[in-house]
Amino acid sequence: FFLMLRRPPRSTQGVSSAASDVYKRQVVSTQSTWDSAMENGNAKAKEHFKQMLEDIKKIKGNISERIISSPQGAEIVSNKRPVLNFSANNYLGLCNHPKVKEEAAKVMQSHGFGMGSVRFICGTQDIHKKLEKELADFTATEDCILFSSCFDANGGVFECLLSDKDAIISDQLNHASIIDGMRLCKAKKFIYKHMDMEDLENHLKNAQECEIRLIVTDAVFSMDGDLTPLPCIIKLAKKYKALLMIDEAHSTGVLGKTGRGVTEHFGVMGKVDIITSTLGKALGGGTGGFISGKKEIIDLLRVKARPYLFSNSVSPPIVGGTFGSLKLLRESNALVTKLHSNLKRFRAKMADAGFKLLGNPECPICPVLLKDGKFASEIAEELLKERIYVVAFSFPVVPKGLARIRIQISAAHSEKHIDQCVEAFTKIGKAKGFLAATKLQIFIQPFHQMK
Repeated sequence: FFLMLRRPPRSTQGVSSAASDVYKRQVVSTQSTWDSAMENGNAKAKEHFKQMLEDIKKIKGNISERIISSPQGAEIVSNKRPVLNFSANNYLGLCNHPKVKEEAAKVMQSHGFGMGSVRFICGTQDIHKKLEKELADFTATEDCILFSSCFDANGGVFECLLSDKDAIISDQLNHASIIDGMRLCKAKKFIYKHMDMEDLENHLKNAQECEIRLIVTDAVFSMDGDLTPLPCIIKLAKKYKALLMIDEAHSTGVLGKTGRGVTEHFGVMGKVDIITSTLGKALGGGTGGFISGKKEIIDLLRVKARPYLFSNSVSPPIVGGTFGSLKLLRESNALVTKLHSNLKRFRAKMADAGFKLLGNPECPICPVLLKDGKFASEIAEELLKERIYVVAFSFPVVPKGLARIRIQISAAHSEKHIDQCVEAFTKIGKAKGFLAATKLQIFIQPFHQMK
């Protein structure tokens, strides 16, 4: 229709000159009206978006992105200054590891840089199938499927597997990708209080009329550092004949003696129906995600999951780098051990300094609650002046009034790095008066409401 407005007829043969002139005037008039409406509409939209941005700035303060001009690691260069990085998901320090880079380069030489295709057309190489097999073995599941990200994996799983006759029972603090994936699905939604097993059981009872019941939870909650009570959830899933899905994005490579995640940590490998995770954190920090689980589920995802069907294959260098990361974990658990040694040191020293950290002591996510978003941003900037790179998180990433600075520990950190970070927090905490505030009792409020 809009093309018709912009184009004159292909031919005016057989049309009188007067009629043709009338037609052209109508087209010009209609186009002018359309352009005017678009201009007015765009002006209103621009003002609306500008106001939205201003409202966010009032809550968050500075929202500009910091620029890094070095490889990812414990020591990075930001704004031309060397700083210590305590904000990366680089839990094992593999983002710039020589062996990971070597494997990535090797595969790029043999299989190229990109695929330029989705998997089912001409985007499946032998290395993709090999990596899926390795990840299935790593997670002790029957099969595995790669996605362009864990966000896409979570976004595609529910709509593919469930209908309006089924139910999803979700922890209220689950990751945004799970929330978005649930919204794309017609299944009934039940939201249980964060890690509250009594509330979960009540929702399972209420969902008994549904044909399929799927419990979904983060393994490690990214904003709070909490560890899901997986053994209890498995018992409830068995009792009420429900499937169980966990997102291991922040636990793969982190938890368990050999870094195989929360299922290894609790000794329940093979007892979870669906595991989603990422290649973008502990396993080298590139892009890509995966789902592992029962073969029937994986086979169905290959033919129905829209993010899989309509997104390019994971790039060969990323596949190669992940081979390198998995090989390092198979050969030794030294990096996992170093990570937890650093974590124990950091939490102990922060406690001695008077800070109360959120999260489970086994998780390398260590949030300092500051409540006010603007204040949290100011503290992050002050810490940057002390060469400690941390980021403040506020609404809408976390609930209003629960802004925090999230510290993330890595195996790449040295003891000296840990001590410098604690010293900087202590100095700024005393100067700004938030040291005592972190000792207050913390009540987590619902992160999202879903009907």
